[in-house]
Formats: sequence, C-alpha cells, structure tokens
Amino acid sequence: MEETLKRVKHYWNTRPCNIRHSEEEVGTKEYFNAVEKRKYLIEPHIPDFAEFSRWKGKKVLEIGCGIGTDSINFARAGADVTILELSEKSLELCKRRFELYNLTARFYQGNAEELSVYVPVEKYDLIYSFGVIHHTPNPARVIQEIKQYCHKGTELRIMLYSKWSWKVLWIIIRYGKGAFWKADTLIPKFSEAQIGSPVSYAYSFKEIRKLLDGFHIEKIYKDHIFPYEIEKYKRYEYEKVWYFRILPAPLFRLLEKMLGWHTMIIARPLNTL
Repeated sequence: MEETLKRVKHYWNTRPCNIRHSEEEVGTKEYFNAVEKRKYLIEPHIPDFAEFSRWKGKKVLEIGCGIGTDSINFARAGADVTILELSEKSLELCKRRFELYNLTARFYQGNAEELSVYVPVEKYDLIYSFGVIHHTPNPARVIQEIKQYCHKGTELRIMLYSKWSWKVLWIIIRYGKGAFWKADTLIPKFSEAQIGSPVSYAYSFKEIRKLLDGFHIEKIYKDHIFPYEIEKYKRYEYEKVWYFRILPAPLFRLLEKMLGWHTMIIARPLNTL
C-alpha cells in the first residue's frame, strides 16, 4: 500500500488535475481564470452539486483540492475552508491561486487515509471531495477518518467514478477490444487524461452504499459524459463526436443520468464521534 501511495503521489505531481486547462502562463490570474472557465464548461454539474454560496460562514473541509478550482469558489462564497491534498505540486498551485485572489484557507499536505494525522480533528459543516477518494489505495480508510470530523448536521458531498457508465464501456471497447473481464485493469490505466493512473476505482450504487457504511445517503445520482472529440479538445476546440452531435439535448441528458461517469453522493452521518 505504501509503495502504491508513492506512485499515486508521483502521478499527480507529474500532472496535477486540470493543469492543461489553459494555454496561459501557469500560476497567473489569466491562467486560473481560463482553467475555471474550461472546467465548468465541460463539467457544468459541479457548481450545482457543490452549491458554493450555501456554505457562506460555514466550515468546509475539502479532501483533495487539485489546483483549487472548487476550493477558490468555496472561499469566494465566504466559507471557512480547510484543504488536504496529497500532491505537493497541486497544493503549491492551489496556494498560489488563493494568494492571487487575496483569499485564505488552511492547507495541509498528506494522505487522506490518515486524515487525522495531518488535519486537527474538529467538526465541519461540509466535507467535500470531488473525484479524489477513488484514487487512493484504500478508500474505506478515508471514509472512516472522515467520521471524526462530522457533527450531527454535517453533509458529506463526494463524487466517485461510476462502474456502469458510458466511460467504462468506451474504455473496454476502445482499449480492451471488448474484454470486459479486464475492466479492473483497464479502468485505472485509461480513466484520466494522462494514461496510467496507479489507482482508479469505479463503483456501482450498491458498492457505494457499502463503502459509506455509517452514513445515510440522501441523494445519489449519475452525471457527466464527455462528448468532445479528444484530439480537437486538446487544441481547445469543442466539437462533439458525431453521434453526440446528432443526439437531441434531452436524450443526451437522459443518457448522462443513466450512464454518467460521475456518481454524485450527498450523505449525512448516522452517528457522530
């Protein structure tokens, strides 16, 4: 597990999530503005899920910030933000982002499976983690650690990859030549823009309910199918794949709800420590 965690850290240090969302100079305001614009263009469901403005004056613990796009929006909305991030490079950029916008947060670098080793244990109103927990070797340990930071009214809002999704089907067909029995190997390798993620789990609803033992799931649903031609997208051209171009928007939204890559979960603790 320790060796795997080192590989996870190295992977995200080599290419922090969304680092190539802008052609501007990395670390400038122009860069961060362009990153945010692109992120929410292709993942417009995130602001609706996070409900940034709802957390004004509330304590928010974010597990895995990447380069801080969601983090900065919680802070802009007036939340009291605490961040834990495994990747030193990602955290460095997130800190730079906060400095540029004259916003504050508490930053900790460390392993979410040992959350209480790095982040002082106190209660939070929101614990937020978007697309992070499925990249750690033992996600169940993260969930157990999170319980220490919950009071009776704490909300847990997390996104986990969906096993029964268009993305998994696409990976199996394109890279596995239909070998669905190789899914557990194929999903990590091809789950991200940078090939070769050491750990990427994908979950069914049943598996998520098992993972979140001790939490009451208030809402669980799927969203997000990436519709763009990848090579053109890399050049910042947003042309959809032909079969998505001809699909009416209402049918595409229905497909996202059925086979979305992102499983969105809102939950509350059944018991607090």
